[in-house]
Amino acid sequence: MGFFGLALFLALTFDFDQDSPSSAAASSPSSSSQNVEVTYGTVLKLMHEKTKFRLHSHDVPYGSGSGQQSVTGFPNVDDSNSYWIVRPTHDTSAKQGDTIPNGAIIRLQHMRTRKWLHSHLHASPISGNLEVSCFGGESESDTGDYWRLIIEGSGKTWKQDQKIRLQHVDTGGYLHSHDKKYSRIAGGQQEVCGVREKRADNVWLAAEGVYLPITESK
Repeated sequence: MGFFGLALFLALTFDFDQDSPSSAAASSPSSSSQNVEVTYGTVLKLMHEKTKFRLHSHDVPYGSGSGQQSVTGFPNVDDSNSYWIVRPTHDTSAKQGDTIPNGAIIRLQHMRTRKWLHSHLHASPISGNLEVSCFGGESESDTGDYWRLIIEGSGKTWKQDQKIRLQHVDTGGYLHSHDKKYSRIAGGQQEVCGVREKRADNVWLAAEGVYLPITESK
């Protein structure tokens, strides 16, 4: 799915406030990403900083652990199963178009299957770390879907060109990947898991996507 197709998808799928801007900016790492804000409602791909693989999911369950929908790192940039919608939690007043401050707790909804990026204490299939899965749906979400945004450096709000970490609220694990790859069902794709220590392998960047304009305060 190309950027313009994604913009059309947004227009047809989401209920925009009448007073919010009607345009969205399509962006990728090859275009200027400096100072492009990531706002609630943005649809994006997350790129693993060290390996350049994209955070990915598909309607394939794990064969072990929770048996929930699997999450992997995907090598190519042109697969629509790597798009995620940035959402606030239920207990906040944040709305679409709001900027996202350092330390905010967010949810990531898989665009294709509508499930949430999730983690728990099940062991991940390859490394035995914390399993990361997709779970729930539009009306089914719990604290297992909550991730704390940690911006590397001095940034106050999330921008496309900033390195970030995502720390799972319930387990304390950081969203993590490495060069260990699956050989069968998701052949060539990397394991994504959670680890409780800060490492070079749990740094991510906002990559391709449709970045919504900031909602102006009245």
